[in-house]
Amino acid sequence: MRLLSLPKPGPAYRFRVLIMLTVLSGFCQGLMLPLLTVMLEKDGVSSSMNGLNAAAMYVGTFATMFFIEIPFRRFGYKPLIICGMLLMAISVMLFPIWYNLGFWVLLRIVVGIGDSSLHFCTQLWIIASSPKQKRGRNISLYGMSYSIGFSIGPIGLNLLKLSHWLPFVSIFIFLSLGLLVLSRLPNEYGEREAHSLEKSVGKRYSKAIMLGWFALLPALLYGYMESTMNSNFPIYGIKLGITDTWLSFLLPAIGLGSLILQFPLGALSDRIGRRSVLTGAGMLGGIAFLAIPFAGKQEWIILILLAIAGGLVGSFFSLGLAYLADLLPRNLLACSNVLSSILFSVGSLIGPNAGGFGMQYLSLGSMFYILGGCFLVFSLIGLLFRVRPKESTDKLEIAT
Repeated sequence: MRLLSLPKPGPAYRFRVLIMLTVLSGFCQGLMLPLLTVMLEKDGVSSSMNGLNAAAMYVGTFATMFFIEIPFRRFGYKPLIICGMLLMAISVMLFPIWYNLGFWVLLRIVVGIGDSSLHFCTQLWIIASSPKQKRGRNISLYGMSYSIGFSIGPIGLNLLKLSHWLPFVSIFIFLSLGLLVLSRLPNEYGEREAHSLEKSVGKRYSKAIMLGWFALLPALLYGYMESTMNSNFPIYGIKLGITDTWLSFLLPAIGLGSLILQFPLGALSDRIGRRSVLTGAGMLGGIAFLAIPFAGKQEWIILILLAIAGGLVGSFFSLGLAYLADLLPRNLLACSNVLSSILFSVGSLIGPNAGGFGMQYLSLGSMFYILGGCFLVFSLIGLLFRVRPKESTDKLEIAT
């Protein structure tokens, strides 16, 4: 734990801190979503209402993207990260105080705002401060870091056996440690990014969508997959009769699979192209998701299928960002970052509601049929998608 003997702040220290904060964010989401879902399910709340309640966090995430640029330009990276972490820490400790659905919806929205602020700033700070030759590597580390936290989080469900307070307290402690480490990091401003955002906003966003629409879809699918698994899979497991202990090991399987394949898929995409890797991974991952309902209650088979699916599609968000960097001129990258975050939020909003509705009114395994089908449709589109030559996108940078 050398983080406690802090070195002199510099680029390397900044990168380590941002990566650590990304791990914390993944841990919070990885524990909080299934924790609240399990508590509501055991209290008799319906699957559809449970999914609707879970989606509230992504309402906050989605809404944040429409106003975060203004305080970001004015205050810089660090103050927004601090505010986001404080919102999360305070909200987490309020959940166990009052067990009320309406109150929890409000708290989840606040958590979504805080988490979105943290993600927007850490992600953009890493991209903006990374040398061009290390940008792809650093984005992969960003994705890996989130997967690590995301994988560790559900293990905290075992603390429920001791006290319903302990999981929330553990999240609060980790966020507090993150704030302590962040306090030594000098603030910076994204002046160049903000400057480009102020010019012809509508024109830039429309061009980013036109040129990178396929590379934006992975963010939508990743948000859908992540929120579905965190919010609906605990319900699926409980209805199958899977124990809380097994659930705490099954949920991290997706993150662990992603962690194992993150670098290999990134390296492969450097060699054969992002589109080919995204298309192939989406197809195989979709098949793995479709196979899960046929495993029944066989936990080990479910564990293997989740690890395979997670390993293949768990890097979709970071690969999508890398693909956008391949397709778009530099002055559109900030726009694409916001668009990716918005689409991630949209997918996160749809996921719990579609999954909860499907389990309640269609079939228990419908969440996996829908999820697997979405990735297969994406792969089909990928087979038909043709990339505009890089030279033509470079010319657009002069025109915008």
